[in-house]
Amino acid sequence: MLFSIDVESDGPCPGLYSMISFGAVMVDQDLKTSFYGKVRPLPGASRSEVAANISGVSLVEHMSYPDASDVFFEFEKWLLKHNRDGKPVMVSDNPAFDWQFMNYYSHMTLGRNPLGFSARRIGDFYAGLRKDFFAASAWKKSRKTAHDHNPVNDAKGNAEALLQMAKTHGIKLPGM
Repeated sequence: MLFSIDVESDGPCPGLYSMISFGAVMVDQDLKTSFYGKVRPLPGASRSEVAANISGVSLVEHMSYPDASDVFFEFEKWLLKHNRDGKPVMVSDNPAFDWQFMNYYSHMTLGRNPLGFSARRIGDFYAGLRKDFFAASAWKKSRKTAHDHNPVNDAKGNAEALLQMAKTHGIKLPGM
């Protein structure tokens, strides 16, 4: 089963900076099954106000979020409940960013990553369909849900575009 995931953070890498929130959407026909996780900053981590301002979350608000251990425990339960076939596969606009945060926080809180050791980049899938290595961003115009840095909305918009690509090119996606 595919899960579209998006992460918001207050900096460029986990550990040195903190995740603010993440959204996951199960990739199926209705895209109504989602998870929204907000996590408190890591103790001692730096904070880039430029990065944090993208999400619109103040430090005071961020400090009020739940502990990552509780959130990732609930996320793993949600993921196992909704994963209908085989290993869950993460898809993302930019897994080089999103997956690294999900992997770090999963290992930090659960001791394992329920999403496994890899993810798929939607832009690379699109570039392959177009047979143009550099056409990795044009797919974003196929999002129906606005990209507004709410991670659930962003994950849903990415899933919408992925479903449109698959439909247009007659490609069967896992779990569908």
